[in-house]
Amino acid sequence: MDHYQILGVGKTATPEEIKHAYRKLASKHHPDKGGDTAMFQKIQTAYDTLNDPNKRVEYDNPHKGFNSQSGPNSNFNDLFNTVFRQMHGRQQQRAQQVFRTSIGVTLQQAYFGDQPTLQLQTPTGIQTVKIQVPKGVQDGNNFKIDGIIEGASLMVEFRVAKDLKFDRQGDDLICNYSISVLDLIVGNSFEFTTISGKTLEVTIKPKTQPFLQLKMAGQGMPILNTDEYGDQIILLKPYIPDNIDQSIIDSINLIKDQK
Repeated sequence: MDHYQILGVGKTATPEEIKHAYRKLASKHHPDKGGDTAMFQKIQTAYDTLNDPNKRVEYDNPHKGFNSQSGPNSNFNDLFNTVFRQMHGRQQQRAQQVFRTSIGVTLQQAYFGDQPTLQLQTPTGIQTVKIQVPKGVQDGNNFKIDGIIEGASLMVEFRVAKDLKFDRQGDDLICNYSISVLDLIVGNSFEFTTISGKTLEVTIKPKTQPFLQLKMAGQGMPILNTDEYGDQIILLKPYIPDNIDQSIIDSINLIKDQK
């Protein structure tokens, strides 16, 4: 099975179609979500190859030797093939000239999208350009941008910085929330602010177990090239208050004695 078959796209698929297919399959087969590790690695390898324009050209056009035909025209055929390969190679080099750069963005920029300004050293001098940050971009994603540099393309690698509050896992966000064991016992509610800035009320039912993971569907990161979003996971981390009234301790001891 080749890379195109693994991603389920045709050989004429656009970069956007390849990225969309990858995001869908990677989300389905990711080991953190119970997927098959071997299949996920195949999907990742296929995407890394087809997402890189240079690697994709090499994959689509592997270097193969030409078999010379015997006979009076064999020398002419060899010469023709050699000249053709050289001319074709020069044309590809001119058409595929790619400049590379990297840009660091915050998790919030990756959520909302942004348009930071870069200064690039080009053959014609320093050029100031604005780069659109794709919503939902993952750390290490590469995007090819045409039309910014005359006669060439720009390959941008996005480096998404780690966030102090939100731990990103794929398209999901994980947050720890400290909560009193008393609130877990009797129940309570608290306000939680999502990465989008929206404040939501979270209800804790009585007799909630410690380290429970609460899922807020659709409150995670945008899924690249789709209108969908990942989830926000809140991990309840219990603590014991320092100022517990003695009457509460006595009541707990009474409950223990009754068991």
